[in-house]
Order: sequence, then structure tokens, then C-alpha cells
Amino acid sequence: MPDTPVDPVDLTRQLVRCPSVTPEEGGALHLLETMLSAAGFACTRVDRGGVANLFARWGPKGAARTFGFNGHTDVVPVGDANAWTVDPFGAEIRDGQLWGRGATDMKSGVAAFAAAAVDFVSQAPPRDGAVILAITGDEEGDAVDGTSALLDWMQQTGEAMDACLVGEPTCPHTFGEMIKIGRRGSLTTWIEITGEQGHSAYPHRARNPLPAMARLADRLSSATLDEGTEHFDPSTLAVVGIDTGNPATNVIPASCRAVVNIRFNDLHSGAGLTDWLQRELDAVASDFGVAGRLEVKVSGESFLTPPGPLSELVSRAVVAETGVTPVLSTTGGTSDARFVKDHCPVVEFGLVGKTMHQVDERVDVDQIGRLKAVYARILWEYFA
Repeated sequence: MPDTPVDPVDLTRQLVRCPSVTPEEGGALHLLETMLSAAGFACTRVDRGGVANLFARWGPKGAARTFGFNGHTDVVPVGDANAWTVDPFGAEIRDGQLWGRGATDMKSGVAAFAAAAVDFVSQAPPRDGAVILAITGDEEGDAVDGTSALLDWMQQTGEAMDACLVGEPTCPHTFGEMIKIGRRGSLTTWIEITGEQGHSAYPHRARNPLPAMARLADRLSSATLDEGTEHFDPSTLAVVGIDTGNPATNVIPASCRAVVNIRFNDLHSGAGLTDWLQRELDAVASDFGVAGRLEVKVSGESFLTPPGPLSELVSRAVVAETGVTPVLSTTGGTSDARFVKDHCPVVEFGLVGKTMHQVDERVDVDQIGRLKAVYARILWEYFA
């Protein structure tokens, strides 16, 4: 057990120096496994499909109360390295900020909850409780073999969390201002409309797929999916691409492709939206005498952890450590909470995320220590 508290800033710097760009492990999980094992955590690598994942538990399996943290150590690519003013993996501290890829999303969050957990079990180990850390190396990628692999393994081996906190950045501007209690669903569809190629001077001899696609794009973009619900904003639909691959001005192309993304609330399901998209496509294809097909990927269904004991616990800790009363929100993109919600109640709380995925990603150093304090208070109260 450590004699002194774990410094979450130093741990964040060590993690940032690990070049763990998805799907590379980069040494980050090895570093955490070494530290957690020394602190008495039983650690297991749950690698699947070329993805590295780490499960760590302190306390007995099947304990009366088990609190879990979830997060990821993989990061997005740095992009143009020459555009950075610092080494993306140098973990430099400048002007009160820690700079580097993953500093915000979300190596600081992992460092904060790992440090809080190690200190907690060394200072006040609960007699009837367990603490679990489920850390993946595949959140920024396809996420097929990341947190879902950990949860599959936990089910197979009888491991379980009673409640879980995901340490993603959740605050738009001020540390402490927002807790996520749910997420919108995300659906992407690739649409292809096929007609018949011809000369642009003789359009009557061709079947042009472009007007059909334009009509479909307008119908989809003009549709009101809903007006929102108690905890969710209205669902949104965006046409994010239309392409024919046609460089010629005198040729009507045979096909046209489009990509549409929908972020949907709890009034919808991926299956229901897929059926609606198919009906819209079929109607337009019939009107224009063309053929159409869809390919759909649902990255996650919408979900909500209703306000209750878990969100109240996290809110109390945030108020106590920051003086800020957080709002309960479902805004933003997807996160691995979409997998955890099938296992146990889950909420998300983390740092201000303004620079995540950007060039010169960085985080205020003082926020990392304050985040550790919030997580530590959550553990103390949960097991009190």
C-alpha cells in the first residue's frame, strides 16, 4: 500500500507520455496495472480482438457493495504534429496547464479515479465492499472490443458492479457544472440511389439519381423527429455527405450516395428509425423510378439513468468539492456509458472538455486534483 497519496497530476503525465493512439496500448494499461497491483488490486487483462483492456478489483468478489469506475486510455491521433506548440506526448506543464494528447480526454480522468481508489482502499478499506476499475483501450475506435469486452468477461466470471461512474469530460465551461445521466442514441446510414447513366444532352434517355437524392435529402432534413422529452433535447438529423464520384459535365451518373447521421432521444430506437428511413427511401425511389438501398449502423441506443441515489451521490460530492451545483444532462455524443447502462446504474462526471481532440489539447492542472477529490468523496460516502 502507498505511504503517501497518489499524485493524479504526475500519474496523468505518465499516461500522456504513453503513445496509446487507438488501438495501440502504448504502455498506459501496463503502467496502471503495475500501480494497482502494488496497491492490492487483483488485475486481469481482458484483451480481445487486438484491443487491450484492464479489469482491476480491490475487495472480495461478490461483495455486499461494489462501486465501479470506467474510462479509457486510448486517444485519437494527433493530426498534424507540426501544428502543435508542444510535443503531443511530452506532458509538458505550462501556464498552469498540462498539455498533450489525452490530457483532457481522458487520461486525467483515469488518473484521478485510479489515484482516488488507491488512496481510499489504503486509508479506509471497506469491510464489506469492493472497488472495480474497468479501463479500456478502445473507446475512441469502433469500441467493439473495449468496454463491451470487459462487461462480457465480467458476466462470464461473475464479476459485477452495483453502480458505476464514467470519468469522461462532462463540463462545457466550468468544472463541476454538469453530470451526464444519459446519452442520445447515434445512427448513421449510408444511402445509395441507382438510376441509369446517360448523356446530359439527352436526359430523357437516362434515369438521373441526383434529383431523387436531393428530394430524399430534403425530406429527411425537413422532418421533425420530435419535440424533445423531459430529459432530452429534440432529436436531430444531419445530411453529412452527398457524392456521385462524377468528374464529367456531360454525363448523368448511374448512382449517387449520401451519408446521414441521426442523434436521437428516448422516443426512438435504432430499429424504428431504420424502418422510417427505409419508408422514405422507398417512396422517393418509386416517385423517380430509381432503386435505393440503405446500410445502417447504430452506434448506441439512447438511455437514461433516472435521477436518484447515484446522481444525488455524485452531485453532493461535486457541490462539496467545487461549490458548484451541477445540472443533470443528456447532451453530447456517445460514450462507453451506453454499454455500462445494461450492467448497472451509470452516470458520468469529469473535467471541462473544451480542448479534447484538438491540437494543443490541455487541461488545467488544478482541475485534476479537484477531480480526484470529488471521486474520493464519492467513495467515502458510498461506503460510509
